[in-house]
Amino acid sequence: MAEYINIRGQSIEVVASDPANPTVGQIWYNSTSNTLKANNVTTAGAWASGNNLNTSRRLIGGAGTQTAGLAVAGLISTTVTGATEEYDGNSWTSSNSLNTPRWGVIVCGTQTAGLGSAGTLWPPGVSSNATEEYDGNSWTSSNPLNSARTYGGGTHMGTQTAALAAGGYSPALGYMSQTEEYDGNSWTSSNPLNTARAQHAGTGIQTASICFGGDAPSVGGKTAVTELYDGTSWTTSPASLNTAVSDLGGAGNTSAALAFGGNVSTGITGATEEYDGISWASSPASLNTARDSLAGCGTQTAGLAFGGSSPSPSAATEEWTGAGSPLTVTITAS
Repeated sequence: MAEYINIRGQSIEVVASDPANPTVGQIWYNSTSNTLKANNVTTAGAWASGNNLNTSRRLIGGAGTQTAGLAVAGLISTTVTGATEEYDGNSWTSSNSLNTPRWGVIVCGTQTAGLGSAGTLWPPGVSSNATEEYDGNSWTSSNPLNSARTYGGGTHMGTQTAALAAGGYSPALGYMSQTEEYDGNSWTSSNPLNTARAQHAGTGIQTASICFGGDAPSVGGKTAVTELYDGTSWTTSPASLNTAVSDLGGAGNTSAALAFGGNVSTGITGATEEYDGISWASSPASLNTARDSLAGCGTQTAGLAFGGSSPSPSAATEEWTGAGSPLTVTITAS
């Protein structure tokens, strides 16, 4: 049998720990775990379970990246919380809570510069316009939204100094299309969504955002409608989600978005769809734990899903690796 050194002209590297940034095709032997490993490229996206949140909750807000995620507030059974947790790519660490506990909070930004606005206070039915800024340690109150709302959860459009809040629900206004922009100090009204909705997902930046799914009574309930924001106005995309869904999570940007989980006509789902700037494609991979009212963050190739309801409040965390992403695999005998 031909040996690797004769095929490749070099021997397999022996290391005590996996290389931090292996190249595609690189092979090594991990002497600590006694395993032969290689760096490959994924041919299809997949979800992998990560370590759980410290606090199980639904109607949770999220922002950041797969290796620096931020989980904010939510509902624990009938108890509203302002609990904040940070994810380092492996586990969650509790941080200081929001000053105003609520669920359905709109969260955006990063783990060290986050923004939390809107949501529902306790008792249910009281919508909030409160806005708070996170510095990686604690939350500080800022100027409120012009229109109180909730169920904008799952949207994380923009940064701490250039954020976007679109849609939602309030007892006073019903299902909303109102859009507001935040400049790091105050909120200014902008042009509304074409389809008023709540419990939708959205991602991107203030000048290039995408909004998809949600509950929209004007189009008959759960919707698949996708809209794009250019910093001034919303345009309805000719491409809709393949399945109408509400209470879902999202990640990515206007040219590479990810939709996952939620509630469809038949109940809670773990289905995943990918958007390439032109159309949505259903992925063969679903969340390992189907759930709705969850949060998401990250990119289309490195996403993060956490919390939600399955149907009980969940602490489940899952990491998404998209097609074409480098992936370390263990080689075993066939």
